[in-house]
Amino acid sequence: MRVTKLETYIHAYLSKEEMISILYLALTIGFSIFVWIWLKRKRNFWKNFGVHTPPYSLIWGHFRTRYFQGGSPSQRVRIIYDYVREKGLKYAGLYLLLDPWFVVVDLDLIKHILQSDFQHFTDKIFDEVEGEPLTGHLLCLKGQRWKLMRKKLTPAFSSGKMKMMFETFLACTYTLREVMDQELSSPEIDIKDILGRFSTDLIGSCAFGIKCNSLKEPHNEFREMGKRSIQIPTRMISSIKQKLISISPGLMRMFNVRVIPQDAHDFFMDVVQNTIEYREKYNVTRKDLMQILIDLKNRKKLVDDDEMMDEVITEEENTISINEIAAQAYVFFVGGFETSATVMTFCLYELAKNPSIQDKVRQEILEVLKRHDGNLTYDTIMEMPYLEKVIFETIRKFPPSTVSARTCTKDYKVPETEIILTKGMNIWIPTFGIHHDPKYYPDPEKFDPERFSEENKKLRHDFSFLGFGEGPRMCIGKRLGLMKTKLGLTTLLRNYEFSLSNRTKEPFQWDPDTPVLSVVGNIWLKHKK
Repeated sequence: MRVTKLETYIHAYLSKEEMISILYLALTIGFSIFVWIWLKRKRNFWKNFGVHTPPYSLIWGHFRTRYFQGGSPSQRVRIIYDYVREKGLKYAGLYLLLDPWFVVVDLDLIKHILQSDFQHFTDKIFDEVEGEPLTGHLLCLKGQRWKLMRKKLTPAFSSGKMKMMFETFLACTYTLREVMDQELSSPEIDIKDILGRFSTDLIGSCAFGIKCNSLKEPHNEFREMGKRSIQIPTRMISSIKQKLISISPGLMRMFNVRVIPQDAHDFFMDVVQNTIEYREKYNVTRKDLMQILIDLKNRKKLVDDDEMMDEVITEEENTISINEIAAQAYVFFVGGFETSATVMTFCLYELAKNPSIQDKVRQEILEVLKRHDGNLTYDTIMEMPYLEKVIFETIRKFPPSTVSARTCTKDYKVPETEIILTKGMNIWIPTFGIHHDPKYYPDPEKFDPERFSEENKKLRHDFSFLGFGEGPRMCIGKRLGLMKTKLGLTTLLRNYEFSLSNRTKEPFQWDPDTPVLSVVGNIWLKHKK
């Protein structure tokens, strides 16, 4: 066998270990070059479409630049939105890890995506996860499965069903007053904690038919499991996993990453199964959402208003399984208790800072109640237009969900451009940025409920407010959420006066580790009869 001079040299001057080290080094360099070339090609995605992108990191995309590093989701959304608007653009491209996202700031184009051309954007970005039945809810369902489930559940949120459930909700307000009276001797209260417990009792009673009693037992299992389901874990690996689920769903889908903690998943599944078994065994009925879902399972027909009576509805469209009931109850609970508590908290914060507005809304509440002999009913709270303006202005300034996201379900040509959004591409709509744009809301940091007078609403683009989403996939629980919020605020404002505590840190520092808009250090208020 012929030996070359090079081989002779290598064997003479390099040991076996050194040769292995050189080989590893060569492979590492080669792999790094390959990855660099591959990333460069991935990062040319938007350039090839002629879509502008803010400066980004080659490796992390916009996840680790000044646009997405540190700070809260709301701050990141605001920075991206302002950047695109200042460039005079209607849209831009983002790279969140390996996924390209299409950012839309033009309201006409947003209307196309959410409503006019909805057939191209029927899905949200999250998926069901195999082995996690609780993920089979409206937010995760796609295509025809979502359409059928939405049709099944829509009558459950009619005004008639809200009136039916109001009595169940009203019972929780008595405990709220007890707790608030007990706290009168305290110099200040953590209002978010109290309202979070109140909202847990409301939605737990409605969605699961369970008396949670979180107001009197702040650390009961129901409350703790609810918080477990929405909080981003503090452990590094779990925290990274949760962030990747929301930022790069495509990557996480490949590895079938768990979305809901196992203990929380098992807890809520058991609650639903036990509740259904108990009610069916003992023929127990309650005026709540769980009963509506059980009736849908057994009767296979859900009717509310007269116009629904004559509608032809197939058995497939009305059949619902226990797992599907559990999933819908779960998402209404998790999505409902935190958002309602957040809205009520920020609302009372603004009213504490603006006593004249607080006095005005309280006066409306007292006058309406006087007309109804002091009786608080569903119809009563519907007769409070100024209270509704206050709530909508709160949601405008502090939207619980700072972005709205969609997935392109079939190729779409962006109007008046040559850009083709391909199937599977993610769309990013910066709600927080839109709500704070002075073009639509002059002096956006000012709290002004009159922005939502009928006259002022007509002067704005109809998609300048996205607090509940828009189009066919807008929040199905909007009416339910407003009812809970109005009931809570009416109960508090008719009985107590609120002022700001020095313990509340201003300006706010937003919490980067919560999916719903939250403040670091919480909001502390003073209250008196």
